[in-house]
Amino acid sequence: MLVTQAYRFALDPTPRQERALWSHAGAARFAWNWGLAACRDRHGAEGKWWSGAELHRLWNRVKKTDPVLGWWGENSKCVYQEAFRDLDRALREFVRSCRGVRKGRRLGFPRFKRRGRCRDSFRFGSGVMRCAGRTVTLPRLGTIATHESTRKLARRLENGTARILSATVSRTAHRWFVSFTVQVDRRAPERHARPGSVAGVDLGVKTLLTAVDDQGRVTEIAGPKALRAGLRKLQRLGRIHSRKQPGSANRARAARRLARHHARVTAVRTDALRKATTALAGRYETVVVEDLNVTGMVANRWLARAVADQGFGTARRMLEYKTGWNGGRLVVADRWFPSSKTCSGCGGRKPSLSLSERTFRCDACGLVLGRDVNAAMNLRDLAASGAESLNACGGDLRPGLAGRPPVKQEPGTAPAGETGTAAAQATATPTADPHIRSHCG
Repeated sequence: MLVTQAYRFALDPTPRQERALWSHAGAARFAWNWGLAACRDRHGAEGKWWSGAELHRLWNRVKKTDPVLGWWGENSKCVYQEAFRDLDRALREFVRSCRGVRKGRRLGFPRFKRRGRCRDSFRFGSGVMRCAGRTVTLPRLGTIATHESTRKLARRLENGTARILSATVSRTAHRWFVSFTVQVDRRAPERHARPGSVAGVDLGVKTLLTAVDDQGRVTEIAGPKALRAGLRKLQRLGRIHSRKQPGSANRARAARRLARHHARVTAVRTDALRKATTALAGRYETVVVEDLNVTGMVANRWLARAVADQGFGTARRMLEYKTGWNGGRLVVADRWFPSSKTCSGCGGRKPSLSLSERTFRCDACGLVLGRDVNAAMNLRDLAASGAESLNACGGDLRPGLAGRPPVKQEPGTAPAGETGTAAAQATATPTADPHIRSHCG
């Protein structure tokens, strides 16, 4: 099957190559700001803005006549073109968010980028992009050494089972990275290595994940809690940074130390999530997780730091594609399924269960079990009962009155990526809505 995935490598550029990387990142930032200013000017005069292709044609006309832009040829032309495409995508998503078509939080109008206040990145959409050994080759930048071997991707490119679509170069803390977006022909197995195996997975704050399989085996993976472990050092580095004089070399040096520690916290968390999700996807054919309201959980000031430190959203995203690669499937339980409040022995339900109660005690049958283990067992039994096949399309997510199932959808589970109701697609132009026009200023 053809899948699109990314291969990310850390770069070890020479001082000359690093200056070229900074130059390309600045060119991408300038192109974004130039295009945004042109869109705002046109919207103020005509009530509409330029598209990505129109901005590129306008740039090609202006760059050769404006003496201020005489430096544009020092960087690859793809950097400017991809920046205009990103701006076009941002404007379209802003329109969809204003009209309620886009899911998630409300997006604001795109803002200008400032050096030191935005992410340093740029993208190549065409040109020579390849890798071999411990090097990568990029347009205008040439061959750059990598911190690790690129053998895995290079072998796929040689065999013809992969094709590079684009390359994004970005900077995190003190290191530059290149991410290749690759179309890969993966040989996914027709059946999982352990057909029929099922596991319910409960994501928690105390323990990263608790899994109970169809054989009754309980697997608990304790998260590294990287932020909690490195919080004292982060606070100390933050105080050191705030005490330095703004604009001084000492402040810049302190900022780099703080950024490196933030990057390390992120790397430790991501490494633990990758190892845990890979083990689950390879061991079980069907993995059942909850559709957690992470946004609502982060809004709780007492839980926000602990929830963010575990990475619930990242864990679900990794499980979604890794189960498919191993011939399995990820099943997402309905958000309102009471996995923690339901007794896994008799099916009785508690009216309420506070987060401080880490042990589940059933008043009906007397079952005493760990809270996370009980929730994982309920998720496992939900998939084993075949409830996911009873789901209708659409319907309300909240449960209805007692004895009355939802009009269009029954509570239960659904395959990953198919939960909720599909919103109607709207492709109207941004100039037709006066509400959107007022936000564009």
